[in-house]
Amino acid sequence: MEITAKTIDKFVVNILEEVGNSLIIDTTKDKLVDTKRDRNDLVTNFDKSTEKFIVSMIKEGYPNSTIVSEEGFGDDVKNMDGLVFFVDPIDGTMNFVKRGDDFASMIGVYLDGKPFVGGIIDVMQKRVFHGGPELGIYCNDKKLPNPQNKSLREGLIDISARMVLSDWLNTKEIVKNSSGLRVYGSAGIIFEHLLLGKEVMYMSYLAPWDLAAGRVLCEGAGLQVTSVDDTPVNMLKSQVVIAGTQKVVSEVLKTVKNCD
Repeated sequence: MEITAKTIDKFVVNILEEVGNSLIIDTTKDKLVDTKRDRNDLVTNFDKSTEKFIVSMIKEGYPNSTIVSEEGFGDDVKNMDGLVFFVDPIDGTMNFVKRGDDFASMIGVYLDGKPFVGGIIDVMQKRVFHGGPELGIYCNDKKLPNPQNKSLREGLIDISARMVLSDWLNTKEIVKNSSGLRVYGSAGIIFEHLLLGKEVMYMSYLAPWDLAAGRVLCEGAGLQVTSVDDTPVNMLKSQVVIAGTQKVVSEVLKTVKNCD
């Protein structure tokens, strides 16, 4: 299969639509739930089966690519050379288990280290956000306008609850200067809100698969994505990331630098 943004975008959308249809059914089934790092870091049999399916489809379509995946069914990727897929089979597993909504599946694609194509499906809403810098950003078949470049005081923000509770990196001051805090428990759902202009910033400690698709889509929509120390994002490590409008990211970086 050819490596063009348009071809890979269609490929990613087709996979996510199939995954979404399956996960809607899976929400009604009994789940085998286990924990990873702690009691709130859940994994289910459907996280694993969904990832296996996505990885198999990528290997069939693009056998020379490499895959970074959450549950370990991808490759041991050491660099960003060539075509690299990032797979998060169920983003917001706690929501999937406890609520049956507000969860997503995400695929981010990078070419020689650069954001290329991203796809996020809001499963229960049946909405696929997809595209990239070359294509523009779409919700299903509708092209989205770039979000307005609002300031911190003009918008709602999303920050990891743990970060705010511990006031890590001056997050309480950031919340105070905004229109208010929202917490959704799924990076994919939050990236959707950023693309739609519902919120103006997201700040959290993210693994590569949490970030990859959202970064592609945000940057393709004119939003900024940076590490908390304002250095280039390293897509092969977990890190605190700020994503949002140009104005908000600039404001937040200044606030973070003023923390003790």
